[in-house]
Amino acid sequence: MRPTRLQRLPDDLRQEMRAQRKAKGWSQQELAQKAGLAQRHISGIETGKIVPRYDTLLDILRVLDRDLILIPRELLSAVQGLIRDHRNRAVHGQTEERPLYAVDEDTPNG
Repeated sequence: MRPTRLQRLPDDLRQEMRAQRKAKGWSQQELAQKAGLAQRHISGIETGKIVPRYDTLLDILRVLDRDLILIPRELLSAVQGLIRDHRNRAVHGQTEERPLYAVDEDTPNG
C-alpha cells in the first residue's frame, strides 16, 4: 500500500514561511536567490500549488532562520506556548534573555 502524498504544505507552515520572508523585508525573488531556487517555485510553495521536496523545504526554512524539528505530541502544547511567549515578547520589544524556570528565592535550594 502506497502512502498518500501531501497535496500541499499545511496552511500554517506556508503562512509562517510567508510571514517570516516579509518580516525580513524580502521579496519572493530575494528568498529564491538566497535558497537557490526560482521565484516561481517560492510562489508555488507559498500558494500551495507546489509541495517542495524535504531538502528544499529545509533549505528555505534555514534561509529564513527557522528549522523543522520533530517533537513528541505530548510536548506540542508546551512548545507552542514557548513560541507564543517568544512572539509576544518580540512584539513588545522584550529582547533580554530569561530563564525557562523561575527560581523562588525563599526556598532552601533556590
